[in-house]
Amino acid sequence: MMGRYVILMLVAAGEFSMGILGNTFIGLVNCIGWIKKRKIASIDLILTSLAISRICLLCIILLDCFILVLYPDVYATGKQMRIIDFFWTLTNHLSVWFATCLSIFYFLKIANFFHPLFLWMKWRIDSAIPRILLGCLALSVFISLVVTENLNDDFRCCVRTKKKTNLTVRCRVKKAKYSSIKICLNLLTLFPFSVSLISFLLLILSLWRHTRQMKFNATGCRDFSIEAHMGAMKAVISFLLLFIAYYLAFLVATSSYFMPETELAVIIGELIALIYPSSHSFILILGSNKLRQASLRVLWKVKYVLKRRNF
Repeated sequence: MMGRYVILMLVAAGEFSMGILGNTFIGLVNCIGWIKKRKIASIDLILTSLAISRICLLCIILLDCFILVLYPDVYATGKQMRIIDFFWTLTNHLSVWFATCLSIFYFLKIANFFHPLFLWMKWRIDSAIPRILLGCLALSVFISLVVTENLNDDFRCCVRTKKKTNLTVRCRVKKAKYSSIKICLNLLTLFPFSVSLISFLLLILSLWRHTRQMKFNATGCRDFSIEAHMGAMKAVISFLLLFIAYYLAFLVATSSYFMPETELAVIIGELIALIYPSSHSFILILGSNKLRQASLRVLWKVKYVLKRRNF
């Protein structure tokens, strides 16, 4: 039994390390550029905010895994449970909302539409980004407070209950109440997911219209608009697919409170959940010329140092 948990913990640590590496790289590159130029582009601000939220999310998920396996008694106290659930809900919502902001930004900057509302939003998006990000933070904090406010102090103690006693029925009621509240509140993340999906579909429409126009005005030159469309679509569709896997994993972890092997089900759900914030960062790095070139420079320097040390 312990051997199985050790393997799962090693996998979780590997996913965590990759996610921290990718997101920290994004944050450092953008922050260094911010310090040098004394200003930051809207896209870099969104990416940095997204990277920070995912670093925190990765830390919370890994912490929850290790506490559940190594220090299960911590779950018997409501205070620690409230702190963990607050930060997990906060970072979860922040990550989703910031990724949605990224999808909207790609859509407004790259798509070609001539509707007055679209043109107005395209013109105002750069100045509105800081306020939008602060609004996402405020909304996420509010949702997190609601989650912790509706959390029973002895809920985690019920999670550890295995024996068929009179406490089982009471715990089942508490689990059902808590899980239903948490699932309903996290269903709010389906709204930003829907916005990202709409942005993706509109990008496809914009690309289709642009391709049709190019057929009538063929110049044989390289079309940067199509490349921009494709790059943005890859970033958005990767977020959508990874978020679906993440959300299903969250449902598994939440519904696992009703399963006999609660800890194992939670850990497996969290392992799947770690894939989303870990892998999407590398997709964003490959999709950004600035980040991709910076990563190539870092890899070249690492290769040079290792070569000089005869590794």
